[in-house]
Amino acid sequence: MRSIKQLKNLKGKTALLRVDFNVPIEHGRVKDDFRIRKALPTIDFLIRKGAAKIILITHLGKDGSQELAPVIESFFKIHKSSKSKIEFFENVRKFSGELKNDLVFAKKLSVLGDIYVNDAFSVSHRAHASVVGLPKLMPSYAGLQLEEEVKNLSRTFKKPKHPFLFILGGAKFSTKIPLIKKYLKLADHVFIGGALLNILLKAKGYEIGRSLFEKGNFGVGELLKSNKLILPVDVVVKSGSFLVNRRIDEVQKDEFILDVGNKSVNLLKLYIKNSKLILWNGPLGKSEVINSGSTKGVLKLVAAAKAESIICGGDTVEVISKMKMENKFTFVSTGGGSTLDFLANGTLPGIKALK
Repeated sequence: MRSIKQLKNLKGKTALLRVDFNVPIEHGRVKDDFRIRKALPTIDFLIRKGAAKIILITHLGKDGSQELAPVIESFFKIHKSSKSKIEFFENVRKFSGELKNDLVFAKKLSVLGDIYVNDAFSVSHRAHASVVGLPKLMPSYAGLQLEEEVKNLSRTFKKPKHPFLFILGGAKFSTKIPLIKKYLKLADHVFIGGALLNILLKAKGYEIGRSLFEKGNFGVGELLKSNKLILPVDVVVKSGSFLVNRRIDEVQKDEFILDVGNKSVNLLKLYIKNSKLILWNGPLGKSEVINSGSTKGVLKLVAAAKAESIICGGDTVEVISKMKMENKFTFVSTGGGSTLDFLANGTLPGIKALK
């Protein structure tokens, strides 16, 4: 990728900077500013290179109906720059041309600046106008955060260190099966938690009660043959109004599996201790227990380990932000779906567009 580090002088020039400030908003305020803070080094770099103006392009929400006011307010609290120096374009998904990667819309954006910088790894899996259209129309570069994402995530499939542990959680088996297949080959151990676990338990003949379960033929039988696959030995279930720790063969028909159990966390502790590289994507429990359950406990174990640790997935990162543990890991990714695609395929449309 062409990097902004190659830029010599931006004096008098305007940079169009694609960021992803699609952050959670609660009661009109930004709930988690992790992605905003991660874009600041690139903004500061462009200012140091003499950029006369930086226009930030982001979306908020899926349909573009949300106003950027809370995001703008949060940004200028963090970054004490002049509003004449840094401007926000409108919520870019307000415009139908964005999602369609319409050339006419891309051209309208391109005339606003002199160079284009993509620092939005978390939307670089989208073939949208502000991601893949603009690089065709103007000098284009990768921002510092985008480069960090590519460099660090690539370490998990380009000569990874061993022993290598992959921890995978979340809910949608269909989006994560490519990762399971890939990392059963690359990693030494793959631990499965979250609602993904329910499909594997059911395939092994265990009762999963009324737990979240994605229907489909995922070729689970082949996965279960791998001696690299580690499944929890116990789970936390909701039984009536109580949370109960049960062995995986004790779950009742009227219960919900909400989390990985205590014995499983202790089992995982041994693998974490012996690993040199740990990749983690997705929470191990449902949202109602995520802040007090296994996800939090295992994050503490990984943070204390000597291994290189790469953490990704929006829900997991949100827990890290709440725990103020971002600096305890080797790298924390800003991506969600983009991380899954990059780990599975080794590139993204937004990355290809910068070559």
